[in-house]
Amino acid sequence: MPANKNALIRYKTIDNCLRNRYRRWTLENLVDACSDALYDMEGISKGVSVRTVQADIQMMRSDKLGYNAPIEVYDHKYYRYTDPDYSITDMPLSQNDYEVMQEAVDMLRQLQDFDQFSEMSDVISRLQDKLAVTKNNRRPIVHFDNVPDLKGLKLLNPLYNYIAHKQTLRISYQSFSAREPQEYILCPYLLKEFRNRWFLFGSRASDLVLFNLALDRIVSIEPADIPFRENPDFDSEHFFDDVIGVSKNMKDSPRKVRFRATREQSRYISTKPVHPSQKLLEMNEKDGSCVFQIEVVINVEMFSVFMSYGSGVKIIYPKQAVSYMKNKLHEAASLYDFYDEIKTETTV
Repeated sequence: MPANKNALIRYKTIDNCLRNRYRRWTLENLVDACSDALYDMEGISKGVSVRTVQADIQMMRSDKLGYNAPIEVYDHKYYRYTDPDYSITDMPLSQNDYEVMQEAVDMLRQLQDFDQFSEMSDVISRLQDKLAVTKNNRRPIVHFDNVPDLKGLKLLNPLYNYIAHKQTLRISYQSFSAREPQEYILCPYLLKEFRNRWFLFGSRASDLVLFNLALDRIVSIEPADIPFRENPDFDSEHFFDDVIGVSKNMKDSPRKVRFRATREQSRYISTKPVHPSQKLLEMNEKDGSCVFQIEVVINVEMFSVFMSYGSGVKIIYPKQAVSYMKNKLHEAASLYDFYDEIKTETTV
């Protein structure tokens, strides 16, 4: 395995470059790409030397790491893979690699019983299943939701490192409703995932107003030469305790929201609560329906969750939430009426 993390980053960067056959890669181009990758992922600003990248290429070509990468120089200047389908990421794990990773998984498994590591159980299951698939050449037996080609995922590592190094950012962002991108000078604090979509939380450097930006709508990111500022009112550990999803302002307060669920939906909601604050208020002995209550900030994600239950759930308090749901469901029903009218006209 590579001697250190920086070397691994360089190998993967060179690999990504050489797999892109729509561009010609000189040695200088590869040096620049490796320097940028190390800065984005590790905050290393001193760059990479030509000699280091030359040594990396020789290492990738050799059998020392098991890569045997088919790297060639053509036109006496440019680098590429002779096999267009080759990638070091497709290399199978060696026995030594497998044993090292298995030891790491075994160690993590011993920690998962501790409260502070309880959230690691799904990660451990992923790793264990992946190792078993690799070693035994069998099909996976654990499957997790993922969207591998989701736009914005490549920003996760750079943003993680920017947050870790407290680096103020200049972000070009274009929302779905905007015609042109808008620039933000943001002090980044947190990355949050919701329904396979990632969001960046940070404060505007000028006045510490909190923003949440979807990664798939970010056009570009670059470091800004502006002092980083912490927001004393943003507690990343507890900010989402009273919210479903990611939509919340600093001044938003949680409200009691009551809803009635049918017998069928009550069974499901009892075992998989809408929110951790959920309480059972009453149960109807005749029809099996239940009234639940949660205490959350009212936002679009909350309404989206309730709409997903269809006719099985009805919000009964507060009035503003009842009115919102009623209007949206009427709008949805009218769409079906419209299509029924079109279908009738076309069949006449």
